[in-house]
Amino acid sequence: LCVSRLLDTSNPSLSTMKMQVYFDLNYTDRAGLLSEQQDVLAGRLAPVVRDITVSHPHVPEEMENLHQKIISYMLLSSGLGSPTDIGVVREVTAALQSVFPQTEMITFLSLSKKKKEQQLQNLARLVTGIRLYNKELGKGGCSIDDLPAILNEAIPAATQSVDEALNTCHVLAYQYTALLESMQEDQHRYTQLSSFKLKEALFNVRQYEAFLCILLSDVVTSAQETEKVNVQFAATMEQLKSRVKNKVSIDTKEVFPLFVELSNLWSSFQDEILLLSFLTNMTNNLQQFSEIQSQLFPEEVLTSLLEGVTVKTDEERRRETMGTRVNVSDFKDQEWLFPETTDNFDQLPIQYRGFCAHAIGVKGLTLPGNPAIGILKHREKCYIFSSKEAAYLFAQDPEKFIQLNVEKAQEYTELIQLLELQHQFEYLAPYTQARKADKSLMKPTIKCDSSAQTDTHILPPIIVTSYEWNEWELRRKAIKLANLRRRLTQATQTDLSQMRRDNCTQVYLPKDVSTQTKQDSSSNVPRPQIFLAGLRGGSSPTTHLAKVDLTRAVDET
Repeated sequence: LCVSRLLDTSNPSLSTMKMQVYFDLNYTDRAGLLSEQQDVLAGRLAPVVRDITVSHPHVPEEMENLHQKIISYMLLSSGLGSPTDIGVVREVTAALQSVFPQTEMITFLSLSKKKKEQQLQNLARLVTGIRLYNKELGKGGCSIDDLPAILNEAIPAATQSVDEALNTCHVLAYQYTALLESMQEDQHRYTQLSSFKLKEALFNVRQYEAFLCILLSDVVTSAQETEKVNVQFAATMEQLKSRVKNKVSIDTKEVFPLFVELSNLWSSFQDEILLLSFLTNMTNNLQQFSEIQSQLFPEEVLTSLLEGVTVKTDEERRRETMGTRVNVSDFKDQEWLFPETTDNFDQLPIQYRGFCAHAIGVKGLTLPGNPAIGILKHREKCYIFSSKEAAYLFAQDPEKFIQLNVEKAQEYTELIQLLELQHQFEYLAPYTQARKADKSLMKPTIKCDSSAQTDTHILPPIIVTSYEWNEWELRRKAIKLANLRRRLTQATQTDLSQMRRDNCTQVYLPKDVSTQTKQDSSSNVPRPQIFLAGLRGGSSPTTHLAKVDLTRAVDET
């Protein structure tokens, strides 16, 4: 059965499931797409950032090489120009020199790796803001495209493209629904049209319509964001002009935040360009899954089949049932919701993507429901109907018709996602992780092997063991301390216990002691001095010797 279904290229059911799988695997909302883009940009810049942050130049040539790498980072992070364009490089170099002269490279190299990365990001924003300001003044802005003008042209074109595809879907859905209703009313028409796969074609168109509505909503959101950013960008530029105009010296605290704001707003323009390109590609790629409509039902064939058949639009069907309403008194055990009695009535989570809960299982049709008839709340789920009669039939036995809808989805597999019945078929799905509730799209669980090493205790433990948070425990300790103050410890030595414990005595060791008992003394006595005169003789032949005692007296010493 699977092989035959896959090889049946003329069956719109296969195209519908291909469309669902393609949209499920490729569509991403605004936040997800921008987050992926930031991750991609960070991955591209990682080698350059790593070379800058781990570099430790020692000679002028290495310092100049590091400066060139910083300039390359400024260009790559902003996306405004190519690093191989000499004019762009000169412009970025001049802008960088005005906020980060080469004399500050030494200070930059002394920073930690994380602070270097933060300063690089701030410098990139400042340089981008300066280039945008110079472009506004006509003094620079080389290789900078006029993104606001591009968006002003691209958004209406994208909106028109999605609107045209939606209008085609609506026309085909109305025609297929009219043909299917005529088959149920006329047996002759049933035999005539039974060979055509009208239900499968209707489901294909309705699924295409649902996806286009999602894309159109994103385009409208992008248009609103672009308009808001346009106003903010113009206001910031005017504020910057008023502060810089005719001034010789400017306080950096006043203008630097404005340059950063310009850079951030320009990044928003770039994000909108990316989102718009993504939505346009999605719209173009979805078109291939609806081409089977023209193959099965060429315009001339469809025109001939519609002869004598009244084609009603969804809006006409709602207007026909606008005056009818469910009488709440007819149902005692059922809860009905109406616009005038329910808060946030337009935001209620309607089951089956807003199609009639009765027509799906009974007729196999996706008829638009009319909330004015009344919304049935059954087991915390809300159901809508295309007519008052369908609402009454469904309310008599909701579980029966819910089961019929599940059986219809088993027969036509594409209804599982079209009617948002994933919760009914979780046992069949290879994965059950759902995307946003408002989109009800499923995304496969991505698994990978990863490991991480962390320190057991990064900081030293600071544990106060004596801390007590319990007041009664503190009281108990206070009482214990108070009792100890009035207690004495006594000990008694007995004859039986004296040898059962270790005794020790501390004594002073002997030391050397010396005493002086005698004293050396001396006395000085006169030195004898005797002078002998006349030993050499004289003029007379006879020698006369004279002896003179010169010794001093003792008392004179």
